[in-house]
Amino acid sequence: MSAVSHTSEVIFQLVDEAIEEVGPENVVQVVTDNASNNMGAKKMLLEKRPNMFWISCATHTNNLMLQGIVDLPRFSKVLEKTKAFTIFVYGHTRTLYCMKHLSSGKEIIRPGVTRFASAYLTLESLLDKKDQLRKMVVDDRWDKLREVKSKNVKVATTTMMSMAFCKDLKLCLNVFEPLVKVLVWLMGMSSHLWVLFMDK
Repeated sequence: MSAVSHTSEVIFQLVDEAIEEVGPENVVQVVTDNASNNMGAKKMLLEKRPNMFWISCATHTNNLMLQGIVDLPRFSKVLEKTKAFTIFVYGHTRTLYCMKHLSSGKEIIRPGVTRFASAYLTLESLLDKKDQLRKMVVDDRWDKLREVKSKNVKVATTTMMSMAFCKDLKLCLNVFEPLVKVLVWLMGMSSHLWVLFMDK
């Protein structure tokens, strides 16, 4: 399949053959993402099989909603600042050591099942650790770091000390949280990660 072009016609043919193989009476619906080639295949299939349902993947649709929000300037600026701060801290051994030392060994970058879940978890982590991170950027050890002489440290320090940035983090989390909870539910996360989201 990977060597074959994924045109609407090819997708329609593959789906139609699969339906024939298992028996049309055993197929209720087809679920795909919203890519234009899939939507073209959907039209062809529904012309041939009008009693069939073809729906868009809820996870993909949810991700598209999150992407739409992330692309808005108000939110994209906050994510850019967050990314610049975490890249700076994690990009140098000494800044990372300083951060871990002053945050009791806790990480600020948190992996998630999707890019949006990871972004949400990182925003949440920055907000949860804002007091430790503010202490870090004014600590003597921070000032003594060789990396601190760079322009990036001034940006990182300004970001963490900004009250507006903290307000923007809260706003982002409030807007993203319902969609991220839906995403976690849709993806059938393990109970451990589900509790992690629901307990926040």
